[in-house]
Amino acid sequence: MRFSLPALLILFVSTLSAQQSDPVSPPPATDPRMYAIANAPQADRIEADVTTLVNFGTRHTLSDTTSDTRGIGAARRWIHDEFQRIGEACGGCLEVMYQRNLVEGDPESRIKEDTWVVNVIAVQRGTQDPNRFIMMSGDIDSRVSDALDGTSDSPGANDNASGMAGALEAARVLTQYEFPGSILYVGLSGEEQGLFGGKGMADWVQEQGWNLTAVLNNDMIGNITGVDGVTDNTSFRIFSEPYYPSDANDERANTYRRFFGGEVDGPSRQLARYIDRVTRQYTTNLEPMMIYRLDRFGRGGHHRPFNDAGFPGVRIMETHENYTQQHQDIRTEDGIEYGDKLEHVNFPYAAKLTGVNAITLAGLAAAPPAPPLVMIGGTVEPSTRLRWEAPETDTPIAGYYVHWRLTTSPRWEKKVFVPAGTLNHTLENIVVDNYFFGVSSVSEDGNESVVVFPSTLIPRGTR
Repeated sequence: MRFSLPALLILFVSTLSAQQSDPVSPPPATDPRMYAIANAPQADRIEADVTTLVNFGTRHTLSDTTSDTRGIGAARRWIHDEFQRIGEACGGCLEVMYQRNLVEGDPESRIKEDTWVVNVIAVQRGTQDPNRFIMMSGDIDSRVSDALDGTSDSPGANDNASGMAGALEAARVLTQYEFPGSILYVGLSGEEQGLFGGKGMADWVQEQGWNLTAVLNNDMIGNITGVDGVTDNTSFRIFSEPYYPSDANDERANTYRRFFGGEVDGPSRQLARYIDRVTRQYTTNLEPMMIYRLDRFGRGGHHRPFNDAGFPGVRIMETHENYTQQHQDIRTEDGIEYGDKLEHVNFPYAAKLTGVNAITLAGLAAAPPAPPLVMIGGTVEPSTRLRWEAPETDTPIAGYYVHWRLTTSPRWEKKVFVPAGTLNHTLENIVVDNYFFGVSSVSEDGNESVVVFPSTLIPRGTR
């Protein structure tokens, strides 16, 4: 058969169009918006916010709540008003509120008398899945050497005005966009007294019936010179625990992990891997360090109560801490300056870590929800079989990625695209014994959910 030149051109264009609309083709590998979002946080705005918070003198949980210029009351009202200003700039796209918890006094605790612990919340509602939330938080409160001292100056510049300023700046950046899922920007109180703000909010989120899919706890994101003598502005840490604490007493889950794996593959650990991946993909000169631990050795942070409530959560923070600037009275001893002062915060570095949070929030809010259940099979077979359930969502799903990695690898190494409407896949000649596997959802613009590790076996007789 012969074709004229015009006919050949028509055939070529038709074929190209068919290829471009081929539903089997995976979505784009990158979302160009993320490059802009990663670089959008501004160091000068973060510096201005940290300075304002420091100038409240003390933000101790038990400090003055009535003054307009000093204490935690003035600080949280300013944060509330700043979120309101950010919302006004985007045409009212933020719902701003206080969330209060009454902590009963206990002589054996760091709160001796009944105290209201007050959090500040700003909600950016999703356009298609408004009940699906991703959260970034910083802590409002600060302290000096004595955890009960609510009157002495405790600037808390890095711990944790830096994290709080990061949440404000992330809101300024991301309210310029719309996403299918909702984003929470939160200032938590009572951290230094026993993680009371996080505990109260985690309970409150459950009462609201919100689907909280990720918690990014930012606690100290502004110091680059550590007590170890290292100065470094090119790395940061992501702390995550392997699985929910409640799973430790789940006999079925323990048996599954023993025989089929999953010791390092709980939801918080997958969130850490997600942050690691998007950081490597969309930022420059910034190396994420995944720490396989809830928090620093023997210590804790405000993601912990969310983990306890069954929500995935991680801590994002600087690599090199300086303990002379944490929880210290302001003083000079033996030539060493103690105290968490403004001069010790590196604002360009805090802006870089805020950018990491922003692309994580944006990517997860843009992605469909993850598959609620993933199943696996392949025992004594030459290939690995996976099945999964489709999430209930109004966010369009382009399809799914089936991931696998060597059992000793910290990151997912390979993946294959499966178009929407197909809920199973066989990896031919990939022996199940040698790898770990998981499945993520992916949107039409290429944003993926976190990876879900298989939690059960494919029923016998099912392919």
